[in-house]
Amino acid sequence: MESKGFYKLSMLQRIGFGSGDLAQNLIYQTVSMYLLFFYTNVFGIAPAAAAVMFLIVRIVDVIWDPVVGALVDKRNPKMGKYRSYLILGGIPLTGFAILCFWNGFSGSLLYAYITYVGLSMCYTLINVPYGALNASLTRDTNEITKLTATRMFLANLGGLAVAYGVPVMVKSLSPDGTINSSDAGDAWFITMSIYAVAGLALLIFCYTQTKERVVMDEKETEEVKSSDLWTEFKRNRPLRVLALFFLTAFAMMAIGNSAGAYYMTYNLDAPQMLPYFMALGSIPAFIFMPMVPAIKRAIGKKQMFYVFLSVAIVGMGMLYLVPVLGNQIWLVMVAQFIKSTGVIVATGYMWALVPEVISFGEYNTGRRISGIVNALTGLFFKAGMALGGVVPGLVLAFVHFDANLPAQSALAEQGILLLVAGIPMLLLLLAMFFISKYELDDNLVDKINIEIEQRHLND
Repeated sequence: MESKGFYKLSMLQRIGFGSGDLAQNLIYQTVSMYLLFFYTNVFGIAPAAAAVMFLIVRIVDVIWDPVVGALVDKRNPKMGKYRSYLILGGIPLTGFAILCFWNGFSGSLLYAYITYVGLSMCYTLINVPYGALNASLTRDTNEITKLTATRMFLANLGGLAVAYGVPVMVKSLSPDGTINSSDAGDAWFITMSIYAVAGLALLIFCYTQTKERVVMDEKETEEVKSSDLWTEFKRNRPLRVLALFFLTAFAMMAIGNSAGAYYMTYNLDAPQMLPYFMALGSIPAFIFMPMVPAIKRAIGKKQMFYVFLSVAIVGMGMLYLVPVLGNQIWLVMVAQFIKSTGVIVATGYMWALVPEVISFGEYNTGRRISGIVNALTGLFFKAGMALGGVVPGLVLAFVHFDANLPAQSALAEQGILLLVAGIPMLLLLLAMFFISKYELDDNLVDKINIEIEQRHLND
């Protein structure tokens, strides 16, 4: 079967590939969890202005992502069709990530726009080919499941390093021992510098351990163009379903993550517990992600999504109710663990579906446009990330959140509760509806891949 594209991957290869997601999460999770908080409480930007900026950056992505998708599918760099961008994009991404958390131009919207747009464009230059690299390693669905489990284990290791490590490091480096004042600016800068450089080293390791073996030949790549993104979206129904799931799932995560620091600081009056609260957003991955292949075999992938999305809804309901019923910190931590268990498994496994929709498109068109498909899913998850910046900023402005006050009004606290649990719960229900429409089971995917490889042998 290996001669037909169903390659087996060693543990080192799986870890090597997963280290790329670990690297990206050292930056993505820091931006998702803390950039809005840094902008409003340290850099000195009004919540509404920050919300508009997050929206404009995503509009830039709508233009940029299809360009990158076509670029990586058309070109064949000597360093590797997809993996070369881990180095070529990783170096500038490191620089922009550090500059985003520099307080040298405190309060300057222009500086914030330049650095955040630059970071987002470089992130696309890595994330799109990295996603395509996943589909180029093997066609074997069982190997993809194990690869995804390893990848998400390592991605959440990055999330844990950010969730717990960033506030602890910033607080220890800050002259006044806080993370939410202009005096903490240098501490944020040093912390991000350490995380970004570590991320670059991991991207280099990922580059050395991966090998592309399921790709288009050079004649097919000549015909790829940016408009293929929308053509593929229209004709590939499973891709449309997955894209909408990405949108709602990432919006849910981004909104909830960006509200976590506000929730612990103002609703629970326990900023010292923030590192532990954020860490619990990743810890369940180390328990449950290694179990995903067995869980999927036992109940099937659709039922797995339903079960864990429901678990996440229960946890979010608890997060909403605890401050209302009484600030029991231990109960908040239990709720965060339950919520994170559901979110991690459901959103972690969704990456295993991307190679499936790529193969479905290849089966119908004869072209394996992995870069284009990952650009499209990237657009939708970035749209979700945009909501994670836009919605919290607008809600905080609407409820008159004031970063200069040590305590917030009842209306502001209610707005934070909606962000950390209320709105994410609604998005989870919507995600559950979308995934119910996904039609590619494992048997069908294997049948499609075998037939594709048979076509290649007959050519």
